[in-house]
Amino acid sequence: QAQLVESGGGSVQAGGSLRLSCVASGLTSYTNYMGWFRQPTGKEREGVAIIYTSGTATYYADSVKDRFTIAQDNARKTVYLQMNSLKPGDTAMYYCAAGSFSTESQALWMFRHGGHGFDYWGQGTQVTVSS
Repeated sequence: QAQLVESGGGSVQAGGSLRLSCVASGLTSYTNYMGWFRQPTGKEREGVAIIYTSGTATYYADSVKDRFTIAQDNARKTVYLQMNSLKPGDTAMYYCAAGSFSTESQALWMFRHGGHGFDYWGQGTQVTVSS
């Protein structure tokens, strides 16, 4: 049974940093993208960053470029999201997700449309940034 378990959320002041971790188990061999999405209270879910697990390609939402970094450790089956220079606008529930896509363009379309099409989701970890 596939499972994604997130950790690392918490409360920080603006300008601070957090590192989220997502440990995967039971994923199929077809899974080739993993990433992070977030959903602020009362708002739609949005893509933050995804990584091509069979290579090194990464993609970011414009709002987090140059502040967040996604990385993977295949040996540990773990994906990380290093978040620096956090802003109050980053406050949200952060979810790890995994999916299999035939093309990069398909994966990016799903990423830019709230993650629909990603097959597996974690339970979420809360990030709160205070000013």
